[in-house]
Amino acid sequence: MKHLRTGLLGLAAAMVLGCGMALPASAAAADSPAPAPAKLGSIDRAKAGRASELLTAAVAYLKHNGAKEAFEAFNDRSGSFVYGPYFVYVLGTDGFMHANGGNQFSLAGHNVIDMRDAAGKPLVRDLLEAAAKSPNGAVEYRWLNPEDNRIEVKTSLYSLVDGYVVSVGYYTPRATRAEAQALLDRAVGFLKSNTPDAAFARFNNPQGDFVQDDQYVFAIGLEDGKYRASGASPQLNGMDVRGMKDAAGNPLFEEMIAVAKKSGSGTVHYVWRNPATNAVESKHTLVQRVGDVLLGVGFYTK
Repeated sequence: MKHLRTGLLGLAAAMVLGCGMALPASAAAADSPAPAPAKLGSIDRAKAGRASELLTAAVAYLKHNGAKEAFEAFNDRSGSFVYGPYFVYVLGTDGFMHANGGNQFSLAGHNVIDMRDAAGKPLVRDLLEAAAKSPNGAVEYRWLNPEDNRIEVKTSLYSLVDGYVVSVGYYTPRATRAEAQALLDRAVGFLKSNTPDAAFARFNNPQGDFVQDDQYVFAIGLEDGKYRASGASPQLNGMDVRGMKDAAGNPLFEEMIAVAKKSGSGTVHYVWRNPATNAVESKHTLVQRVGDVLLGVGFYTK
């Protein structure tokens, strides 16, 4: 797609993960057509930020280049408005799909007002109703994630522009209690069958097999209260967490240590940042004592 290099320069200031910033005024006011976004690198855990970046770029492109050129660009599945699981789709306020860069069933060019999600929710009507109330926002629904062939929660960010609802969605897979327990059991077995240093090094790898979507393994010393491992934040190793509190002011780690010492295993409830959504959410952590440390794996709920 043309203007790709210009796009990289024009979007650099706006592409901050999760910021939701608008494009610089100079980009919108330039004499040349608004640029398409540059292809981004590896998809990281800040999924909302990635979706926000693409939506910001799409809105700027539509405003500056007009509907016809923008829809052609958004529908180009090998172009700069599609990367990985992220793509732009555009609805008219009547439910007509003007563009869709990611749907394999060619929804673009059809009225999809009655489309429902995997749970039967009228997602298009909900999106249009939300846009009628507020020009910017988000809706949630359940949709098949083609990357893992699972029905997962998907959030679509949207902006109402010149009578069109421009949207970009992202998946936020949520581990179940059973999945958290399975990961904890695997971590316990790994620690028992390896040296502590080897196990902690494995748990500390954010790209390793003990970090899965919004789940990760952490280890804390029962006597000194110090992190031995944390897959989401390995830089915390060695930190004494006994004085740390959750977002509601609860001494969560002291409670975990107390549960592990008294019962050997259990569940602690608190509120914590979800690394997959960057939002503070309710978290439930399963803990188990292994020698002089506790291992924990949590799962999030809204």
